[in-house]
Amino acid sequence: MKKFFQNKSWQILGGLLGGIAGYFYWKEIGCVTGTCPITSKPLNSIIYFAVLAYFVTGTIAGFRALKRGD
Repeated sequence: MKKFFQNKSWQILGGLLGGIAGYFYWKEIGCVTGTCPITSKPLNSIIYFAVLAYFVTGTIAGFRALKRGD
């Protein structure tokens, strides 16, 4: 389990920061009419941004590992 967290630490951190960003996006911008599927509810926005940030940071970490030769 410890090795998993060491390997995925950037992705987990990115997911947490993405969730926080999703909450603030919902709070500040959101959807006034309630018809937007992602930003109409805070939980939807948090999950969407967290998953997106998790995958983006994972992709960046993968490219960095390839560049280093790991």
